[in-house]
Amino acid sequence: MKELFRKIQPYSGKIFAFLIVIFFSFLAYNLYYAPVDGLEEKFVYLLKKHGYIILFAWGILEGEAGLIMAGLLSHSGHMNLYIAIFVAGLGGFVGDQIYFYIGRFNKDYVHKKFKGQRRKFAFAHLLLQKYGWPIIFAQRYMYGMRTIIPISIGLTRYDAKMFAFINLISAWVWAALTIVPVWYFGNEILIVLDWVKDHWYFALPIGLIFGGTIIYYFNKATKKVDKKGEKDED
Repeated sequence: MKELFRKIQPYSGKIFAFLIVIFFSFLAYNLYYAPVDGLEEKFVYLLKKHGYIILFAWGILEGEAGLIMAGLLSHSGHMNLYIAIFVAGLGGFVGDQIYFYIGRFNKDYVHKKFKGQRRKFAFAHLLLQKYGWPIIFAQRYMYGMRTIIPISIGLTRYDAKMFAFINLISAWVWAALTIVPVWYFGNEILIVLDWVKDHWYFALPIGLIFGGTIIYYFNKATKKVDKKGEKDED
């Protein structure tokens, strides 16, 4: 496997881009030819027909929007709750395994490609040293670090089998903790979504404040890591 990763490494970006194009082309084709009228109705039809495929792909990208979709479709009876959790978790597992092996077998490529992310990698390494394996669970909820942490762990000598086991369990836990509450409170969430749709001018500032708070916290935390590294060098 190591030799395979080395051979495809120079083309990894193009391969990933190609797969994304294929996936979105598939969605666009089915969306265009959906046998219903109206854009919103077409999206709903697409989710109902190809929901598990979309959910798996969304799980690889670790997007909560896909899990919320699965929870709502499970609530309405268009998805099976347990299969949705399984598929979403499997997608999350595959995504982090890809990132882990990118770090494990392409160290020179990572250092070159992510040169501008040095602060994030230092922060991820510090978290792994301080908290150990629980950080594999926690990283799924750390926005801005979801890609960096698996790659960072791959750069270390962390046991690949242990990472895969913890990663799989954490992926299913992540999926269940998001999908089950949405499934249970489906009616209430649909009411909120209708309100957001009609009052987007209130929802947008709230979203911006939330996103800004996350960015501020992350920059503050990584700056502390930089200062600590500078002191150690002195």
